[in-house]
Amino acid sequence: MAYPFVDAPVLCGPLRQPRQMLAHQVYDGHKSIHDDAMAAGLGLRAGPIEGPTHFSQFDPLLAHVFGQAWFETGCLSAHYQTMVVEGEEVRAFVRLPAAGERFTQIWAEKRDGTPVLTGTASVGGQSDPAGQAGQGGPLSEIGQRIAKLRPPGPLVINRDLRVGQLGAGNPERVRMGFDQHMGPHYPFTLADKLALITEPCAWYTPEGGAASPWGRAILPIEMISVLLGSSMDAAGFRGRGPAVGLFAGQEIRLVQGPLLVDQPYELEREIVALSESARTESVWVRTRVFDAESRALVAEMVLNSATLKASYAPYDAEARELGRAA
Repeated sequence: MAYPFVDAPVLCGPLRQPRQMLAHQVYDGHKSIHDDAMAAGLGLRAGPIEGPTHFSQFDPLLAHVFGQAWFETGCLSAHYQTMVVEGEEVRAFVRLPAAGERFTQIWAEKRDGTPVLTGTASVGGQSDPAGQAGQGGPLSEIGQRIAKLRPPGPLVINRDLRVGQLGAGNPERVRMGFDQHMGPHYPFTLADKLALITEPCAWYTPEGGAASPWGRAILPIEMISVLLGSSMDAAGFRGRGPAVGLFAGQEIRLVQGPLLVDQPYELEREIVALSESARTESVWVRTRVFDAESRALVAEMVLNSATLKASYAPYDAEARELGRAA
């Protein structure tokens, strides 16, 4: 089908109802924005579903467009626009690229057309979170946004962080088995997710993994976010708190993918940007994923983790102390 606001035919998926799996998430000793009561205190009608949950809806579409390369060198880069709560329906869209193109636009909408996310997808390229086009190709959604960032004013919540800061836990050692609990940040297992995932695939399962092109079960792209987020505390990238955060944008890029179930990986993290909006302060973190056995770079993630200013009780007073308007 064709839409008047894009210059090419569009591939769209079915309406899906993604499930909430972070209602019991805890960080820094308190519930997260995904808890209904915490969300209500911030003026939301319910705890939102985590952004990368929507990434799964793009997998069948992008596998159709790019083939097996999507699982090996795919890059999905998204800016989150509107929160989704359990029970709402979401549809994924992909602009069909011309023959030979390895880069395209993606977006997702609720049933009524409300935008959920906008972004880009590609295969085979090198995404650079510093905002430089990789291998002569166009910038990803996250790359474009980092390139446009202006220096923030004196930060309040994130005043102790700096661009170029490396994770205190580098390298962090992680793995994800089917029944492995991933800690308080992600109070569910891969098996739990596979029972509710919007786009099931035999390659994700113990039974079907051996028949995958890689001879092993692979991680769904949304679970790469979980794997990398499970040990985030070790990095020490903590702002002042307590305060409530959310994902504002995210890029996951496979270099030598896919990532495999129960395979050991090592993570190295770096802050690549700090920014703010009227309502939030953001830390942009690049996480490099290395195979723990070969030390080959296999994937990268860039995450824009935003903290709500209003959720940090002394924000106004400390802003004045730092010589800036609240």
